[in-house]
Amino acid sequence: MAEEPKKAAEEVAAVEAVAEKSVVEEKEETEKPVIEAEPEKEKPIAESEKKDEEKPAGPTEEVVEDEKPKAPTEGSKIAQSVSFKEETYVVADLPESQKKALDELKHLVQEARNKHEFTAPPPVAAKEEPVAAKEEEEKKAPEVVTTEEKKEEEKEEEKPAAAEEKTEAEPPKEVVVAEPAKVEAEAVTEEKKEEEKLAPEAPVAEEKKEEEKKEVVEPVTEEKKDEEKPTPEAAVATEVAEKVFTEVQDDSKEVETIKDTVVSVSEEAAPAAKDGEATAPVPETAAPEKNVEEEVPAPPPPPPEEVSIWGIPLLADERSDVILLKFLRARDFKVKDAFTMIKNTVRWRKEFGIDALVEEDLGNDWDKVVFTHGYDKEGHPVCYNVFGEFENKELYQNTFSDEEKRQKFIRWRIQFLEKSVRKFDYSPTGISTIVQVNDLRNSPGLGKKEHRLATNQALQLLQDNYPEFLAKQVFINVPWWYLAFSRMIGPFLTQRTKSKFVFAGPSKSAETLFKYIAPEHVPVQYGGLSREGDYEFTTADSVTEFTIKPSTKHIIEFPASEPSHLVWELRIVGWEVSYGAEFVPSAEDRYTVIVQKSRKIGVSDETIISNDFKIGEPGKVVLTIDNQTSKKKKLLYRSKTKPISE
Repeated sequence: MAEEPKKAAEEVAAVEAVAEKSVVEEKEETEKPVIEAEPEKEKPIAESEKKDEEKPAGPTEEVVEDEKPKAPTEGSKIAQSVSFKEETYVVADLPESQKKALDELKHLVQEARNKHEFTAPPPVAAKEEPVAAKEEEEKKAPEVVTTEEKKEEEKEEEKPAAAEEKTEAEPPKEVVVAEPAKVEAEAVTEEKKEEEKLAPEAPVAEEKKEEEKKEVVEPVTEEKKDEEKPTPEAAVATEVAEKVFTEVQDDSKEVETIKDTVVSVSEEAAPAAKDGEATAPVPETAAPEKNVEEEVPAPPPPPPEEVSIWGIPLLADERSDVILLKFLRARDFKVKDAFTMIKNTVRWRKEFGIDALVEEDLGNDWDKVVFTHGYDKEGHPVCYNVFGEFENKELYQNTFSDEEKRQKFIRWRIQFLEKSVRKFDYSPTGISTIVQVNDLRNSPGLGKKEHRLATNQALQLLQDNYPEFLAKQVFINVPWWYLAFSRMIGPFLTQRTKSKFVFAGPSKSAETLFKYIAPEHVPVQYGGLSREGDYEFTTADSVTEFTIKPSTKHIIEFPASEPSHLVWELRIVGWEVSYGAEFVPSAEDRYTVIVQKSRKIGVSDETIISNDFKIGEPGKVVLTIDNQTSKKKKLLYRSKTKPISE
């Protein structure tokens, strides 16, 4: 007895985890009454949502027939929200506010493609300010260097001009003609010394002053050293200049004497400069090189980045609008949030290696846990999640016993969904959502830590990277404690989310599925007639449904006007009824032929009854179902007539 509450608690957690996916998809909100606000203050509400909200309270979906309220039992009815009507993906049919949001999102995506933001790593918020500061400093640094270079060039140009003026104003004292060999050697030494002198200066104020003073004296000392050998008088002049410069730097009179010595030495070096080759200042030759570098044309910008999601290129055609609308609806048409979600999804797909994962062989251990079977009445593919399969201890251990196995299961689950969504064509008028059926019978629940970890991680990945892919979420074989659970989570679900959810207890699961999925598409284990293998009927053969009232008989007739081969199959959900079949000829003098003797069929006897009869004369095949129970029974049947030659 103690195990039943524990198991019930685990199953509650299981349903909560499955429901969590759709709840987060719809931006978890508390349910509030709809109040029409002025359009200037709030965004306009989608037309489809307004229509649903403005409708007067009507009958809600029920998984069981109308009955008087009773204590929660297996057969008690569970009220559902108004059926969800899927929104359109045709842009022309969208409200103006949604069209505007779509255009804004397109613009953001195009800018991101041009800047290749989808492949770039996400920026770190903490380091944004220092990086910006560095960029500003780097921009300012070239400006400072260029101004300093300009000043240096102006000074270098002013120095030779001043020297020439002084040589013209004062008569030359002594002129010494140097030998050609010595002149060439002196020219080489002068070039080397000038290059060393014009090396890059540190941008310090004190050093600038010292170097400006040296620039006045250094030409004098260089030329003096060149004239030391042929002219002793030049050597004496340089010594005097150096002494005077070192003794008194700030005295203006001493500076004048230095200038006099400069004039005398420059006059003596003039003939040598005429005979030798003049060298151009380094700054003047370096400037054109910089201009050449600046004139090099910048490389053309790279082409926009190619980005695809679920096999559809973004901004390529109208299919891209369907993709973008899914992200917008997942974020309540908040453009920036939707754009961030798209960028995160693209990065995750590359990091997770989705394209390679689709081709990977991960085995078939979980083919009975998650599978796709048939379509609903609106054409959506139906995916079944059968949690009870994990009752198999070996399968449970092979799936959840360690981290490596859990990760393999998660990769398999994502691979399964990726393959499913890639089958959609994503046309605005086509189908791009699925119906998901969750079987909670014998679910292990979240009481087991390993199962809880894997389930939470898988749900988080799916809801973050596969938004708005659920048209309907159907929970079947829900235990009796669901009523308490629904009261607990109800306030946290929006009306839109609740309209997607349908719950049914064990006795009403098949009937609930038939509301959304035709019986020929419902698997046989869930009350339908769809079976895998080579059978007479397929999903293309439609099924007739009929509800047999308690303590009544129902008669089915298949008339035949000519010889033929009649084939039929039928099923009573829950059985516990009597069934018989016979052929009644049209001619009154002919005898009735018993095809199937009437007998009572229990739940465990046969799932589906298949019969056939070769008709050789006009008549009819009559099937009789006698329901002597106090409950209504759901009857499913179909037939076909083949030529007698077959």
